[in-house]
Amino acid sequence: MIAEPNTAYRDKYAIVGVGTSPLGKVPHMSSLGLVEQACVNALDDAGLKAGDIDGLLLRGPDDIYTFHQVIGERLGINANFSTTTTNGGASQILSVIMAAMAIEAGLCTTVLCGYGRDAWSRTHRSEQARMRSATRSEEMDASEFGPEYGLYGAPAMHGFGARRHMHEFGTTREQFGAIACAFREHALRNPEAMMKKPLTLADYLEARMIVEPFGLLDCSLRSDAAGAMIVTTRERAKDLKRKPVLVKGFGTHNNLKGWFDGDNMVRTAAGPSSARAYAMAGMGPKDIDCAQIYDCFTYMVLTQLEDYGFCAKGEGGPFVASGALRMGGTLPTNTSGGQLSEAHAEGVLQIVEAVRQLQGIYGPDRQVPGAETCIVSGHGGNTVCHSTLILGTAT
Repeated sequence: MIAEPNTAYRDKYAIVGVGTSPLGKVPHMSSLGLVEQACVNALDDAGLKAGDIDGLLLRGPDDIYTFHQVIGERLGINANFSTTTTNGGASQILSVIMAAMAIEAGLCTTVLCGYGRDAWSRTHRSEQARMRSATRSEEMDASEFGPEYGLYGAPAMHGFGARRHMHEFGTTREQFGAIACAFREHALRNPEAMMKKPLTLADYLEARMIVEPFGLLDCSLRSDAAGAMIVTTRERAKDLKRKPVLVKGFGTHNNLKGWFDGDNMVRTAAGPSSARAYAMAGMGPKDIDCAQIYDCFTYMVLTQLEDYGFCAKGEGGPFVASGALRMGGTLPTNTSGGQLSEAHAEGVLQIVEAVRQLQGIYGPDRQVPGAETCIVSGHGGNTVCHSTLILGTAT
């Protein structure tokens, strides 16, 4: 059952500033330093000072206790409302949602949201760390089934979904490859992106296998990276430095029964989550000009595009292979390169990119012409948590 959307939120709140840290291989900066830098840059982007912020909603490494408190101390902020979000890749959109809700409740007026982690540095401190490729400590990894059974990490979990989709609908690796190639093409236009080498479908197919059916180029990057955004009311936004980007709709859904329950791997929580966001915004898929989709793996882009209604379930393969996701396509997607080719920052960079596209700050090679609406997805937790954000230009 989908709850009735609260349309009173529509266009009432805005993102007024965004910022990032250096991206990629940044061994001289900790997770705290990365987030601090992104937050400082977001404040500068909005023309605000730390003293103007009275809400903090942040996420960092799971092993840093009360992450928001540590960042607040570093920035010199006493917040009326603050917490550390913990829904994995769904957390960053959730922080924007919670910011709007907290302001609506009168708990605060101007909220700084953000995420950062030194994931590349953590996974390259030793050969053992590189092979393990985990961004949290081993003490946090207790599970019933683990590497001794061949089930290790996110690639294996998402690989089950990809293989199921291929079985049910005839989806091919070449179609997954079309996603990787499109996003790499976008990254080549982004000076901050990690990946600078052009990618052909032949390159994609020749890359070493990680977990069937995923090769290396189906998997998102390991990155030191952070991003931040500032949320306030539309009225407050009128007096600030940047063109505000309005929050038109949002939604969440969490398939907490698990990734393997029913058909959750193929029909994900993105469906109910996006339905709520569309209803709040008074929009549908045809009203969206561009998309920033959570791309931990190529498969997750394809299935979310189906769940978001851009094509029917099972038709994601032909849709992405048609060139729809490229600049000039029917739905330019992950226009910064996404987590597959820009940097992996658990979705926060996709919010930053959506805001910048709608502010129209790019040159013609990177700007989606006439973009007035953008949908952003966040997916994570133990593969089952989802959040959706629809942003639009202010008229």
